[in-house]
Amino acid sequence: MAILGNIIKGFIDVKDSLSSEKNPIEEQQDVLKKLLTKAKDTAFGKHYDFESILESDNMAIAFSDKVPYFDYNKIQEEWWYRLQDGEEDVTWPGHPKYFALSSGTTGKSSKRIPVTDDMIDAIKSTGIQQVFALSNFDFPADFFEKEIMMLGSSTELKENNDHLEGEISGISASKIPFWFRPYYKPGEEISKIDDWDARVQRIAENAKNWDIGALSGIPSWIELMLQKVISHHKLNHIHEIWPNLQVFTSGGVAFGPYEKSFNALMGHPITIIDTYLASEGFVAFQSRPETDAMKLVTD
Repeated sequence: MAILGNIIKGFIDVKDSLSSEKNPIEEQQDVLKKLLTKAKDTAFGKHYDFESILESDNMAIAFSDKVPYFDYNKIQEEWWYRLQDGEEDVTWPGHPKYFALSSGTTGKSSKRIPVTDDMIDAIKSTGIQQVFALSNFDFPADFFEKEIMMLGSSTELKENNDHLEGEISGISASKIPFWFRPYYKPGEEISKIDDWDARVQRIAENAKNWDIGALSGIPSWIELMLQKVISHHKLNHIHEIWPNLQVFTSGGVAFGPYEKSFNALMGHPITIIDTYLASEGFVAFQSRPETDAMKLVTD
């Protein structure tokens, strides 16, 4: 009997039943007020007079009137370059400990997106929301006792002056809470391997030691890893080594183009849960099984 799994599943179900329906407009207004309040004494906040926006009758309209639209190049050239020089209190209090490297969809060079402790907390908070939403999928209790393979970029972040740099998946994985580590695979040691081929090879070598119930990552990366595990152990499909695999949490790109090739690696269908975790933040996640649409994270 899955005692721990029943406890976790029961907690998730109770938490979901006690959660009241939120008003997304009110949540967005609350977020704007909190952001303006916290950033009002930064160089950016003083330049655009956040104090007067906070005192206005309609903060959203006042904000859109006073603050121009910024794409990455504009905010980098006018403001964020100062962060790379070590300056504090530029667009957010203090100085970010991390910068997420992102090629994104525009430009040829990597973008450096500042990642603050507040942003990491927001990503964790949304991750917890997504876990509670699992009550809508009605997974069996023993699912909550299985291990989770999270495949992202290396957690061995690179030092650059007074901050660390890496992809957002590597930054997030490096901040995994202690209580989750027993479930987290491939584990801290393998996750730090910078060379992709070497990391996937180690995963393949250790695959038989793990009872994976869920996968999480970019579809193309997950596919390459599964192909390596299947090839290394001479399997017909991945369920021959991970029979309890039930879920793939997809992110980074749309899953649709990968659906056929991904399913070809399975012994039977599994549940696909889509997410939108970008370098700029955790934007949305799929909260219900009857649709592949995602719920915006308005708080």
